[in-house]
Amino acid sequence: MTDENKGTPIVSLKNINFAYPGDEDTPPVPVLHDLSLDVHEGEFVAVLGHNGSGKSTLAKLICMVLSPDSGSVIVQGKDLCGDEITEKDIYAARRDIGLVFQNPDNQLVATIVEEDVAFGCENLGIPSKEIRIRVDEALAAVGMSDYARSTVYKLSGGQKQRVAIAGALAMKRRLIVFDESTAMLDPSGRREVMKAVERLNKEDGVTVIFITHYMNEAAMADRVVVMDRGRIVMDGSPRDVFTNVSELREIGLDVPQTTELLYMLKCDGYDVSLDAITVDECTNELKRLTGKFELNG
Repeated sequence: MTDENKGTPIVSLKNINFAYPGDEDTPPVPVLHDLSLDVHEGEFVAVLGHNGSGKSTLAKLICMVLSPDSGSVIVQGKDLCGDEITEKDIYAARRDIGLVFQNPDNQLVATIVEEDVAFGCENLGIPSKEIRIRVDEALAAVGMSDYARSTVYKLSGGQKQRVAIAGALAMKRRLIVFDESTAMLDPSGRREVMKAVERLNKEDGVTVIFITHYMNEAAMADRVVVMDRGRIVMDGSPRDVFTNVSELREIGLDVPQTTELLYMLKCDGYDVSLDAITVDECTNELKRLTGKFELNG
């Protein structure tokens, strides 16, 4: 789909500048510099960058936890930084955007799973019968229906994170921002969460912005945005972005293991393609390469 056919972005940042305030002894700390980004309905966008690149600040601006020093945050066509915007306008926009934190324990508030998922809906004043339907649907969407009456603190890290996602989903969020939501999980927990995120995006049509340090997770997205020193330095498909191995390394980032393997072979003079980023694609590329050796032999 071309940009012309995507329609109005669900979220659009225009020429954003942001600095954390200093105090009487220290000056403000600039974090984002003239940053612009459009995210369209149904996209799965991964955001990469080393520590201090501005990723989490970007997430907080999208969710309107922070306000920019200059520039515009436009949600569904409405500029929330405009002079005539009211608290009611901002509250209405927030209803469509959810944020899932790095540590699920910072987000879970109830002792029973279904009660925690229902909490946000109750705060919105949604009728009880509708909440029941939403909770059941949200738990099913993240594969946690069997744990509805379970005690939250007994869950694994991956299960807790899926409950946090269900809470955002039950509130009918059209866009969910995941701020390094797999960073504290073991490999099994990360796989659980990524399956849930993919299902939300591909099956339920939820727009996803996924901030991560894990290149293999970013490779699952439709689009990868790379940040460095408060600016967007790359923006494209995973195949387009991850072929820039040397450029990514220069800003302190890795590439998926499949790309790393093929890049090492290419550096050694072998004719391989770097855009084979999935395991199956990498396997096929290696088979093609070994087939050449057999034919030449």
